[in-house]
Amino acid sequence: MMVIVGWLVALGCIFGAYVAIGGPVAALIQPTKFIMIFGGALGAFIAANSAPALKHTISGLVSCFKGSKYTRAFYMELLALLFELLAKVRKEGLMSLESDVEEPDKSAIFTKYPTILANHHVVEFITDYLRLMVGGNLNALEIENLMDNEIETHHHEEMHLSHAVAKMSDALPAFGIVAAVMGVVITMGSLHLPPPELGALIAKALVGAFLGILLSYGFMAPLASVLETKANESAKVLQTIKVVLLASLNGFSPQVAVEFGRKVLYSNERPSFRELEDDIKSRKGK
Repeated sequence: MMVIVGWLVALGCIFGAYVAIGGPVAALIQPTKFIMIFGGALGAFIAANSAPALKHTISGLVSCFKGSKYTRAFYMELLALLFELLAKVRKEGLMSLESDVEEPDKSAIFTKYPTILANHHVVEFITDYLRLMVGGNLNALEIENLMDNEIETHHHEEMHLSHAVAKMSDALPAFGIVAAVMGVVITMGSLHLPPPELGALIAKALVGAFLGILLSYGFMAPLASVLETKANESAKVLQTIKVVLLASLNGFSPQVAVEFGRKVLYSNERPSFRELEDDIKSRKGK
């Protein structure tokens, strides 16, 4: 939603000021220039990316117009889930989690947290490392190293969206220049026309450069920034799980382990100690 608000503010200020100083709006309406610039950049974007990357980018762009799913409520549910899993381990041993890990969608614990269960990346990350912990063949340092490598890989995949859109944003001004140059070519072939008509052709050529810059810095660059933020948010979830599970592996109680996880959250998403404690207690009674 904020992306759309930002676009409206940018367009309102740019075109509002343009009209205020007497600029003719009709001179800026050049659909063929838009097709030329955006179509050229889109073609280059398709040529530069694989089919899976294009599909991933489309879904990622759709997410730019939605709020973050990693809210304070999400993290409270995540930490409560981890607390309950680790409390079961402390009471009944690691082997007691075997059925929960193998079939989380049928687990009495996981099904109490539908928001987390709906996020297959998060569930897969939790169950994979709980499975390794149950196996007991790896120590905490080995598991930490494996977690770091997986988080880095996941973050690299998510950042590909941002980088791809940023490169497209960088290309748009160049395609704007291409459109402007083509307009100049047409103008140079029409020098026999009277000055008013010649001026109109020059104006049309310059609109190409304007549109290329506007589409780049006003539209695509903000999308690349939003995608980068979402990639960082996605990595933060996995980092939180990592910290909690490693704290448990190192012998800390479930209460202390989830506190480790709470501490690594961004300040605007981090519940207070009391909020988290009350939330966990309330869930125990259900």
